[in-house]
Amino acid sequence: MSLPPEKASELKQLIHQQLSKMDVHGRIREILAETIREELAPDQQHLSTEDLIKALRRRGIIDDVMKELNFVTDSVDQELPSPKQIVAFDKQSTLKKTNIDPTRRYLYLQVLGGKAFLEHLQEPEPLPGQVCSTFTLCLHYRNQRFRSKPVPCACEPDFHDGFLLEVHRESSGDGTRMADSTTMLSISDPIHMVLIKIDIFGETTLVASYFLEWRSVLGSENGVTNLTVELMGVGTESKVSVGILNIKLEMYPPLNQTLSQEVVNTQLALERQKTAEKERLFLVYAKQWWREYLQIRPSHNSRLVKIFAQDENGINRPVCSYVKPLRAGRLLDTPRQAARFVNVLGYERAPVIGGGGKQEQWCTLLAFLCRNKGDCEDHANLLCSLLLGYGLEAFVCVGTKAKGAPHSWVMTCGTDGTIMFWESLTGHRYIHKPTNPDGSPLAEQPKPLYPYRTIGCVFNHQMFLGNCQPSDAVETCIFDLNDESKWKPMSEDAIKSVCAPGATTSLPPFPPLCASTIDASVTSNEIEMQLRLLVSEHRKDLGLTTVWEDQLSYLLSPALASYEFERTTSISAGNEEFQDAIRRAVPDGHTFKGFPIHFVYRNARRAFATCLRSPFCEEIICCRGDQVRLAVRVRVFTYPESACAVWIMFACKYRSVL
Repeated sequence: MSLPPEKASELKQLIHQQLSKMDVHGRIREILAETIREELAPDQQHLSTEDLIKALRRRGIIDDVMKELNFVTDSVDQELPSPKQIVAFDKQSTLKKTNIDPTRRYLYLQVLGGKAFLEHLQEPEPLPGQVCSTFTLCLHYRNQRFRSKPVPCACEPDFHDGFLLEVHRESSGDGTRMADSTTMLSISDPIHMVLIKIDIFGETTLVASYFLEWRSVLGSENGVTNLTVELMGVGTESKVSVGILNIKLEMYPPLNQTLSQEVVNTQLALERQKTAEKERLFLVYAKQWWREYLQIRPSHNSRLVKIFAQDENGINRPVCSYVKPLRAGRLLDTPRQAARFVNVLGYERAPVIGGGGKQEQWCTLLAFLCRNKGDCEDHANLLCSLLLGYGLEAFVCVGTKAKGAPHSWVMTCGTDGTIMFWESLTGHRYIHKPTNPDGSPLAEQPKPLYPYRTIGCVFNHQMFLGNCQPSDAVETCIFDLNDESKWKPMSEDAIKSVCAPGATTSLPPFPPLCASTIDASVTSNEIEMQLRLLVSEHRKDLGLTTVWEDQLSYLLSPALASYEFERTTSISAGNEEFQDAIRRAVPDGHTFKGFPIHFVYRNARRAFATCLRSPFCEEIICCRGDQVRLAVRVRVFTYPESACAVWIMFACKYRSVL
């Protein structure tokens, strides 16, 4: 095995540090002196190297060194480990056997249990094998994402997980040098922790969202510190404690030189002070901008011009900070596929206790992705970020739908002036052609197909523009964003001061998307088997027998694939082949009926209950007649973040008896 020179020197340095720590050199000198006294005959002039090694081995020095240096190899007959598989930490360390690069600096975060989750005080101990509600902890730090093992919900949940976070990455400077304490003190990215609860029906709830400041470990003895983190609730409960986590932080390799706690505290205080000043100046500017906007026309006061929005922790943030160009890597190939992905994430309005209208809550991206559902603003922010990542000029629009309900959607501006609206909740796209309110009543005006009624403002990560046209009706709106008589812009420099990456330490970092962990074929098969059982039981209750025809079920697959393809691309394909196959499979004198339906969840029982509410589907499932044959086909299409589109088609064929 050959190592690059810089890796070899780093490895030598690590081994040298370990030998110095064990005072191996001093022990060798003692043994050498003792051996010369005891074993060197008067007529011998020198000891050979072999004699010295024998003496060291006899006294157990070599064995001690080899025990202290843990070299990670999976098996003797596998290839020799790469440099990223060599670990040289002392045996007191909590991190045991893992693949890490010895030239990199890591932070090992351990969650050592929770307590005071008082909402679950009366929760009974789950019996072995019993399905119960669970807590899962999700972490994001500098483009790295982690997820804990689910643990049963309890007053003292049994969290015992460790996460190895790489602190120093190539993007942060010199990738060949290990980061020292001073360099790491300047890395202000927090560790974003999101706690979710999954109930026995698979429904996900956001419990807490917390930004952990980890740099206190740089001023602690031996680079190890224990923290008690109090998690607060979300939304209307953001001032209420939901529980406490015990956390241990440890630096790897151990720091040669720790900073004083005073230096660390001073740095954190300076960052907070700088952030507070930037946010204060932006608030002053935003107030001035709003006063000017109201002076244009008094009716502007009733328009939906949203400059700030509250996140899940009840903190007011500029709306531009919720959007950022986001690249999906190889997980999504086209903007339309990205729109489909956002569309299959669940829709759920922010929960509110009691009546009184809509509780507004915009979520940070990690919280939205972890619970896999959110409000229309969360969907619009994510879709806008993805479209910006694909190089489109995209904006989030804030306005109203029919009946005056507040709503957010996405708009893209083409280089040829085409304005396209993207509905993030459905994946539908609409071309906007403005109507002329002063035109002749006889002149033909374009009929709007989109559901939007008014628009107050548009924004992305760099721009914020308030609509100052005489009417805020979408159908008459001119989207020439460079015309300041129609759209009042905010200063791009002011937005950049609080919304640009790294501008303030309070800005939540954007996580990367994760690949799906769902096996589409296995999941499709499981849901299909469950539906067959539910249909058979339902028909049995009605006194009907059930005969399944596997071939007919298989023939439904192309139709489901075609439906999903159409949702993604807006192009219909493959319908002719499906119809031809069905005609061949259904004999003369027989009738065929089919009913496709689409879901974004994988609960078969819930899906079946929904299907029965449709008279068309119920007619197929409860079909009576001669030679009745039933078929059902399920096709799960997976997307990033384990989101999925589930297509189900029920069908039957029977002899028509007049």
